[in-house]
Amino acid sequence: MKKKITLILAVVVLLAGRPVQGQQAQAFSLKQSIAYALQNRTNLKATRNEEKIARARVGEIRAMGLPQLNGAAEVGNNFIQQKTLFDPGSFGAPSQLDNFTITPEQINSGQPIILQPTYSTPEPDSSRTGLQAITFVQPYTGSLAVTGSQLLFDGSYLIGLKAAKTYTELSRKSMEQGEIEVVEQVSKAYYGVLVSRARMALLNQNLARLDTLLNQTQVMFRNGVAEKLDVDRLRVSRNNLKVEQQKTERLLALSESLLKFQMGLEQRQPITLTDELAEVEVDVTKVNPANFNYSSRVEYAILETQRDLANLDLRNKRAGYLPRLYLNARYGYNGVGRTLSDVLNVRAGASNTIDRNWFDFGYVGAQLQVPIFDGLSKHYQIQQARLALENTKYNFETLRQSIDLQLSQASTELTNSLDVMKSQQENLALAQEIARVAKIKFQEGVGSNLEVVTAETDLRQAQTNYYAAMYDALIAKVNLDKATGTLLSK
Repeated sequence: MKKKITLILAVVVLLAGRPVQGQQAQAFSLKQSIAYALQNRTNLKATRNEEKIARARVGEIRAMGLPQLNGAAEVGNNFIQQKTLFDPGSFGAPSQLDNFTITPEQINSGQPIILQPTYSTPEPDSSRTGLQAITFVQPYTGSLAVTGSQLLFDGSYLIGLKAAKTYTELSRKSMEQGEIEVVEQVSKAYYGVLVSRARMALLNQNLARLDTLLNQTQVMFRNGVAEKLDVDRLRVSRNNLKVEQQKTERLLALSESLLKFQMGLEQRQPITLTDELAEVEVDVTKVNPANFNYSSRVEYAILETQRDLANLDLRNKRAGYLPRLYLNARYGYNGVGRTLSDVLNVRAGASNTIDRNWFDFGYVGAQLQVPIFDGLSKHYQIQQARLALENTKYNFETLRQSIDLQLSQASTELTNSLDVMKSQQENLALAQEIARVAKIKFQEGVGSNLEVVTAETDLRQAQTNYYAAMYDALIAKVNLDKATGTLLSK
């Protein structure tokens, strides 16, 4: 039962991967496949978004140096009014107006009466001396204000702008690294399909040739010229070749699915490849390690950018000892009232000097922040940044050694693969000639059927070895292009 379910699932998966009937096949060369992948691979789209995020980060840091404006409005109830202690005696001894009298003589004199009030110090009243609790806060208050600030100088801000731009450059190079990986994957998958299709075509030719030979042998058997053993041997050889053809056909479908995946193409979309194996140039002599420039490798360029970031980080930590200068300004209104409706009934204006309940205010000034002591925090931060920069320099030597090894390894692999492919090509030509001669000898009655079957088996093995060597050479070519940093430029 379990095997039956597994078989059903396999059939469903196979049918799901089949192209839709009537859907036109789309033709792709290797360059077109790479171009399509660079535009449609989802991981590259995500990497492009990371690059856009880095650019937005630059804008965010730049905005910190632009004017900052904020507005605020508030109305509240001081349900417990704040009080303070007040000493009336702190304003000096109180005075009182002395009594004065107007006499009848002054009234009848007809002269103007001039009043000259006099004041005297009253006797101390023990009930009114000492501290008294009073409040200057109304039950309801409101405020409406606009505040603004402008950064005038901050060493960390200037270095942060440079670091943000460098980080954008790092994102761009990371995007280039992702594109190189996609080009590598698409190229290897494309070559895999080309080799599989060429091998499939050759297997079809072998099967057609073997079918012809089998039919001729059956006629010879019926005429008494050949034995039944000869027919059976050829039939066994044909059955083996048929199985190998079916396996290669399924592997070809799988390699096409892999190519579609690497391109970001819908699996149901049928494709045709326009490039031919004969058109692929494989040349190892053009690689000259003496003229190689490490900067042509994106990994080296990324490390250079990381070194710049580490250097800027060290400068940023040191800039933490510099002062900061800000320009600040505030303007707004404060309102008071005994009730909520009173404070909401705004009465203000310079012409209103009788019953105003809202009063404006304004402030402008400069603020200088000077770091004095932070518990040696910045000292240890600078120490960490200096060591990180030193490690980045060490990584250059490690990367150069790694690139040298990759160049040597890729060049050696390609040279060996080309030698093997040349040898297998000669073996294939010899196997084809042996199979042709064995067939002629058998048909002329001077050779055995076993010799023909053996020659056909050797021929299939030679074909398999040749195309395996060809695929290895193509993969080695891609690896060498990647090692030299020229894969994306092709």
